[in-house]
Parts: sequence; structure tokens; C-alpha cells
Amino acid sequence: MRHLIQAILSIGIVAFFVSACSEQDKQDFDGKVTISGQLKNAPEGQLLLSVYNIDRVSVLDTLKVNESGRFSYELSLENPNFYELDLFGEKTVRLALYDQDAAVNYDFQTDDLEISGSKDSQLMLKIDELTAQYQEEGNALNSEFYEAMADKDQDKIQAIQEQAMELELNHAERVKEAIAQMEGSFAALAGLGMLNPRTDFNYMDSVIVELGSKYPDMQLINSWKQELDELRALSIGQPAPEISLPNPDGETVNLSDLRGKYVLVDFWAGWCKPCRDENPNVVRLYNKYKDDGFEVFGVSLDRTREMWVNAIEEDGLEWTQVSDLKYFNSEAAATYQINAIPATYMIDPEGKILAKDLRGRSLERKLEELFE
Repeated sequence: MRHLIQAILSIGIVAFFVSACSEQDKQDFDGKVTISGQLKNAPEGQLLLSVYNIDRVSVLDTLKVNESGRFSYELSLENPNFYELDLFGEKTVRLALYDQDAAVNYDFQTDDLEISGSKDSQLMLKIDELTAQYQEEGNALNSEFYEAMADKDQDKIQAIQEQAMELELNHAERVKEAIAQMEGSFAALAGLGMLNPRTDFNYMDSVIVELGSKYPDMQLINSWKQELDELRALSIGQPAPEISLPNPDGETVNLSDLRGKYVLVDFWAGWCKPCRDENPNVVRLYNKYKDDGFEVFGVSLDRTREMWVNAIEEDGLEWTQVSDLKYFNSEAAATYQINAIPATYMIDPEGKILAKDLRGRSLERKLEELFE
């Protein structure tokens, strides 16, 4: 499940999170917040204030702007929440509001934005700046990728895919660093949508627990708790759920049969080009480490046996392969919450989840760490 607000607003050492305001501050808060500011060199249009809900964004009101570009609006709220100012359709400013007034000053000509007053909104602005940087870097990689695709340059395609994975990891670390400096502000929630629950579950869970104790009635936090509870069974350190499916000969094979080894559970399919592109890398690493205790357990999401076994033969996949040939309706895909492939889980010799979504250089590094 992915909430709309997580995508739009797009954690972990609990000790980082200390109270951002005193109990006296909360007692003095009367539930009223003023949003004000000045817009310079503004075009024609409307200034709209919207609120983020769990599953939608709703327009609250149209704000009046005087001849000098100044505006002021009083907002009533019971709990912290995220809001958005649509500046005449030209600029969007996100605000994290609770017990402090916010002043928004923006110059349409110079694109200079200043947010003062609301500390939570200022912290959220840092997250938005990281998002913009990530999108810019990602767009540059996308352009290179499409050029490589047009040139059918497989080496460059693979290199760009690995760069994209590195970019995602580096971005996640930058987001975590920003959140660590937020001193318990609920604005940290704005960074959650940029993190991957499959790989950052424990970090995110610790942050949600801490924020939940501080803001027990905030709907978004409770929604995140529910989502993380659904993912808890597949978090790192948990026992890997059993997979019992037929191999190409029709014999039922169990994932637990490989207990005692490091096992890469590889969800793939013969029709999946990214999966097929990754297979040579997995073959190389399998041959390098299989004598050291590394195994691969391939789970195909193919529809037909013919496509499945042909892909196994063409790609030279010598490890255990299973499938119920039910595409994404596969029992194993449902158990492991797979909605896109390639997807992988690394299982340790005790049968516990060690890592997720390893492929390319990240898989090679993990195997080097384990065996060398």
C-alpha cells in the first residue's frame, strides 16, 4: 500500500529525536495558525490553500492577495498536518503546520523563496530541496539511458542502471541525514516517501514509533504504522516465509531445503527484460561463490512452462528453479509482496532475511562482504 500523501510529500536512531517544543508551548497553542506573506512580480491567478489527507489533496480555500502582493489567512487545526500553497499555478509551496505561524515570501521573477516562522515548514523545505536535486540527477540519468537504449549499448545500459541504484542509495542517506537534524519534528514524515520500506524498514519503523509517541493523534503517523505492520513479517532479521512450488520437472521444492547456505531468492520471469539482463551477472557470481555456500532459488512469474524453461536454458541458469506459472498471482509473489520484478531477498544460513533488492554491483558487494 502506498498513500497518496507519501508520494506527494516525497528513519534509524531514535536518540536523534528529542522534543522540538516544550509542554508549555503546547499548552499555549490555541489551535489557530496564521499563514501570511508577500508575493512579488506575481502573474494573474488564484492563491489556493490545500490540505493533504491520507488518500487525497483537498482545496481548503482561496486566499485573498492585496495590490502589494500581501496575504494573510487564519487556519484552525487540531493536529499537525501538511498543507500546500498553489501560487497562481506557477509555484507550489509545501507547509508543515502545527503550533507556529508561517510566513511565505516568494519572488516570481527571481524564484527566491523564503519561509519563516514555522520551523517545521522550514525543515520540510530542506526535504523538498533534496527531492528537487534527486529528480534533476535522475532525469539526467534517464536521458543517458534512453540514448543507450537507442544505440543498443548493453554495457552502457547496465552501467546506467547501476548508477541509478547508487543514486537511490545516496539519496536515501542524504534524506536520513536531514531527518536526523529535525529534532523530532513531524516534518520528518515528508522524507518517508523517498525511502524504500523493503530496505529501510527498521529505520522507518523506529522513527514512526518515536513520532507516534509525540503525536499520537496524527492520522498520517497511524496510517504509516498500519503499513509498516503489514511489512513487518518481511523485514530484515525476520524468518523468511516458506516457498514450496514445483520445479520444471513437476517436483515440489522447498526454500527451506537450502537451509545452511546463503540463498538469493530471485523473483524473475522469461518475459522480463531487466531480469534477463541481470541473469549473466547472477550466473557469474553464482559460479564464483557456489562452492563457498552461496545458492540461488529462482521463482519465476511466467505464465507458460515453455517460456520459463526456454529462458532457463538460454541464460544458463543452473540453480534451483520453481514456479506455479501464475504470473503476479503466484502464491510466492503474494507471500513476499512482489509487485514488480526483478526482486530479490537474501536469506542467511539460519533462514532469516539478510537483505533485499540486491542486484548488479550491490549483489556483488554483499557477496564479497559475506565470503571474502
